[in-house]
Amino acid sequence: MSVYRVTELVGTSTQSWEDAATTAVKTAQQTLRDLRVAEVVEQDLTVDGDGGVIFRTKVRLSFKYEGNQ
Repeated sequence: MSVYRVTELVGTSTQSWEDAATTAVKTAQQTLRDLRVAEVVEQDLTVDGDGGVIFRTKVRLSFKYEGNQ
């Protein structure tokens, strides 16, 4: 029997929503073991004064819970 923990992260990118999601997952993989699922739950973007766009993707990640963390 296993237990999984769920957390949300927001990745950003100047390229695309997909790149923003990938950024969030790859960053999480640096510290989380047994990452199982990454679910996109929200996407938005910001526009700066010069018309530049920053894509933001919120992902819900689940990973195996090992206790005492």
